[in-house]
Amino acid sequence: MAIDRRGLAEFLRGRREALQPEDVGLPRGERRRTSGLRREEAAALSHMSTDYYARLEQERGPHPSDQMVAAIAQGLHLSLGERDHLFALAGHTPPPRGAESDHVSPGMLRIFDRLQDTPAEVVTELGETLRQSALGIALVGDLTRLQGPARSIGYRWFTDPSTRQGYDPDDHEFLSRLWVSGLREIATLRGQGSRAARYVELLLSRSEEFRALWERHEVGLRPPGTKRFIHPELGRLDLSCQTLVDPEQSHALLVYTAAPGSESAQKLRLLSVIGAQRFTPESDAVGVAEQPDT
Repeated sequence: MAIDRRGLAEFLRGRREALQPEDVGLPRGERRRTSGLRREEAAALSHMSTDYYARLEQERGPHPSDQMVAAIAQGLHLSLGERDHLFALAGHTPPPRGAESDHVSPGMLRIFDRLQDTPAEVVTELGETLRQSALGIALVGDLTRLQGPARSIGYRWFTDPSTRQGYDPDDHEFLSRLWVSGLREIATLRGQGSRAARYVELLLSRSEEFRALWERHEVGLRPPGTKRFIHPELGRLDLSCQTLVDPEQSHALLVYTAAPGSESAQKLRLLSVIGAQRFTPESDAVGVAEQPDT
């Protein structure tokens, strides 16, 4: 497919100018003359340089890769229809919709953008973190930078021992069963050739514990309403987890809160002071090497 530079430029300008700062979780500030987002704001939301983004709106510059197009689609909070149109304008085949899509819906992003004062994350059905609030990163580290199978907490649970340090030891046995139960259900639902099926193959070859639990054929387990995290400096936090599900994309927005007046509520307030801890999971290298086809 050939790139439609004029159509791409006009579409980007139109979508950028239709967005207000508050629509994407940005402060409006003073002396704003632009009717919508500034180019530098759109570029920052899309994780690229202002110059690169500006050249696309000016009908020049390189042919953007599909990864760059996906970043712009997410940065501008495009719907799935708008995302697919953007890919076509850029000369790429739109990625698949549904369970294996990483494109977070605009509605879910609008809610997420308003949750910066509490731990929150958007995850796939395989436990792959797509978005994290600042307090979410402070609680468990930046999980969005992981690649390949290491993006999935279920995969990391059985291949990277450091993953379990973030959870109460008394919960480890149940959480192991929970991840296996959930993966079995998803792999059965999505079928052969799915990302879930690929994760099953990898884990069966790499984890004796996973193999033993897989042979139980246990399904139907569900996570408890309260999750017990272990923070490296604050210790244990007992947090209630509220879930909002996007059935079209099979994504879930997880919001963690503490009971008012509790010790965990006090620790949550301290998180904003302490800031994000630096986590360096050993699974990073494995994740990049073993990234499955999607």
